[in-house]
Amino acid sequence: MKINAKRQAHLSELLAYDTKYRNMGALFAGVDEAGRGPLAGSVYAACVVMPENPVILWMDDSKKLSQKRREQVFEEIMEIALFVGVGRASVQEIDRYNILEATRLAMRRAAEGCPATRFLIDAVKDVGLAGEEISVIKGDATSYSVAAASVIAKVSRDREMLTLHALYPQYAFASNKGYGTAAHIAALKEYGPTPQHRQSFIGNFV
Repeated sequence: MKINAKRQAHLSELLAYDTKYRNMGALFAGVDEAGRGPLAGSVYAACVVMPENPVILWMDDSKKLSQKRREQVFEEIMEIALFVGVGRASVQEIDRYNILEATRLAMRRAAEGCPATRFLIDAVKDVGLAGEEISVIKGDATSYSVAAASVIAKVSRDREMLTLHALYPQYAFASNKGYGTAAHIAALKEYGPTPQHRQSFIGNFV
């Protein structure tokens, strides 16, 4: 499968960022989250250890990929990754601890059992993982491994939101994924919150 020159250049940048850590010898993982901003649903995190080869040509920040492409890359990661861990923190945990602490919790759960001793983490600091933590600003657009984690976390969370859509179709979770779109907020005002809405997020809308 061929990719254009622009994407090839970006893929080379992602790989080059990871190469300096690969050359250090210690096994490293990428860590990212999905779902910090929505009004409903869990926050997810993924921890992924990618091999040097083969390279996934369409690897990128999950937000830059179409849904179809994300699903394709997700399956490719699952086929070749040396380790994939997925963690989530529930709506109740988000409301109890706040979204940042819930995100850290999801990341710790994702990294359970990971053999890596170094973790490249998208932006978040002081997670509490069993190894060196390196916070990478815009990590999902900078590191090949963090991009892989972003895809795993995003697809995993989206699948949960599809399940919630079947339970609460009036909120259109299948399309908005729990984010505060105008239609979602209108439904929230009309029907009130579900058990899957974050009480700490929806105060201005109900």
